[in-house]
Amino acid sequence: MAFTKAIAINKEGTLSLVKWAAVLGVASFAPLFPLQQVTGPIINALIFIAVVILGLRQTLVVCVIPSLIALSAGLLPIFLAPIVPFIIISNIILAVIFSYARQTNFWLGIVAASFLKFIFIWSTTTAVAQLFIKNPLAIKAVATMMSWPQLITALIGGVIAFVFLRSIKKI
Repeated sequence: MAFTKAIAINKEGTLSLVKWAAVLGVASFAPLFPLQQVTGPIINALIFIAVVILGLRQTLVVCVIPSLIALSAGLLPIFLAPIVPFIIISNIILAVIFSYARQTNFWLGIVAASFLKFIFIWSTTTAVAQLFIKNPLAIKAVATMMSWPQLITALIGGVIAFVFLRSIKKI
């Protein structure tokens, strides 16, 4: 006698899967905007939103996707390839710190996560750029791109996330 296994799909599981697919879809297309001033806040907002809606574990995939798509689609100059793992780690830092700090206060979570992401990405990418990039102008461009704009785009992403999450009554 053969045994069969039935998988029951419940409403909550389906809704969770749809949310995750929607967030992943936006994370996949956001890097296609060529301006850091547009892409940065969208990705950071998406990470904050994903933490609240999906939880930390599912958000970690969202932290990886945008950088890999930007690199594989040729949207990042090839000399930035060695920096991509540090960008991914900085996104993970953003998600983890926000996930824990928001339990105390949403805005504390946004500010602490944004600041720690900024410190990590600025310090590591500056060091990595000096190791792998020989052109001094390119090093300066990378250092500038990975400095204060990272803090600003993370904070703007936090504001966007707050407005969105408030509008759907998640905070």
